[in-house]
Amino acid sequence: MILIVDDIEANIIALKKILELHNLEVDTATSGEEALKKILKKNYSLIIMDVQMPKMDGFEVVEILAGNKKTKDIPVIFLSAVNKQKKFISKGYQTGGVEYITKPVDPELLILKVKTFLKIYNQQNELKIVRDLLAKEIEIRKKDQENLEIIVAERTKELVQKNEELEMRNHELQQFSWVVSHDLKEPVRKIQIFIKMIKERFLIQEEKSLDYIDRTIRSAERMENLITDLLEYSRLSSNVPPEETDLNLIVEEIVTDFDYLIDKKEASIYVGNLPVLNAIPSQMRQVFQNLIGNSLKFTKKDVKPVIAISSQIIASKSFDSEPSEDGKYCRIEVKDNGIGFDENYIDRIFMIFQSLNVRSAYEGTGIGLAIAKKIIEKHNGLITAKSVANEGATFILILPLTNEIN
Repeated sequence: MILIVDDIEANIIALKKILELHNLEVDTATSGEEALKKILKKNYSLIIMDVQMPKMDGFEVVEILAGNKKTKDIPVIFLSAVNKQKKFISKGYQTGGVEYITKPVDPELLILKVKTFLKIYNQQNELKIVRDLLAKEIEIRKKDQENLEIIVAERTKELVQKNEELEMRNHELQQFSWVVSHDLKEPVRKIQIFIKMIKERFLIQEEKSLDYIDRTIRSAERMENLITDLLEYSRLSSNVPPEETDLNLIVEEIVTDFDYLIDKKEASIYVGNLPVLNAIPSQMRQVFQNLIGNSLKFTKKDVKPVIAISSQIIASKSFDSEPSEDGKYCRIEVKDNGIGFDENYIDRIFMIFQSLNVRSAYEGTGIGLAIAKKIIEKHNGLITAKSVANEGATFILILPLTNEIN
């Protein structure tokens, strides 16, 4: 809405008619005092102000408007038929007017200027609304960010505390494992020693007694192996830095360690060219010792064991990945011609204390493959197996050549 302020009624009527012909909404005031009262109650987009008025002239009114936060941005066009000198025009601009027009007024020029200042005022209002919205949005986001930072800081503190507690408990658990291992192994060793002494010194001719003694010794040996395997399984959670590991040397050492059993079973072991990778050597040794040991253990009667170990460099961490010279992973297969197993039970063979074979026929603690799986996963790798009962088994490992240990 436009406010016309003039103390002469005829001037108001003429201006109002010009503006209303262009569909502009108009309000009027016949004095500065009346104008101020209306401006405080209503919102105006433009004021056309006569300069020469009794009591309070147009300059005084505009100075008051300029000092008020609510009204200082309303554009004011001064109109004057008397005060045409340069000093009055300058004063009009200094007090806050946007234009100073002398009478007689050119209606077309007046309308053009009125529409221009209305457009500018509306655009400024829109910008102000956008600016206010942005300011509010920034304030909201700032508060959200502060709240988020507080939440993150609190959560981080909780996680640090929990991690410290976990590390402490893990350390305590490792110490406990060592103590328990020692305390459990010691009486088992004494049982073995005393039973062997009884056998060698007092039961030389007692065949039935010797059988019971042999069974007791084997049970004690199984208990010792179980304690050792449990200790090894618990130690896998400790942090050990990886290093360059040549799997060829590790497998060569394991084959040497199994020399007696290999000769006894007349086994053949074929080892292809294995990769050098970033790993924990002692843990890689455990994996291949378990796999090769199982292939030598679970053999068919009257069939000489044949074990083949091969590897390929592959493109991705997948059992079905294509070979690639530039690949970042290796696929290793340990294949044998032993008793195998039913693939329906594939998940069970990697679980602790799970065995698919009769313990009286095949000695074992049921922990070896669980240890192997945990080690491979700790090295960011994969392990699985393929088999048909009584037709051998193939264990497949996927390992990264370079990696950070979990």
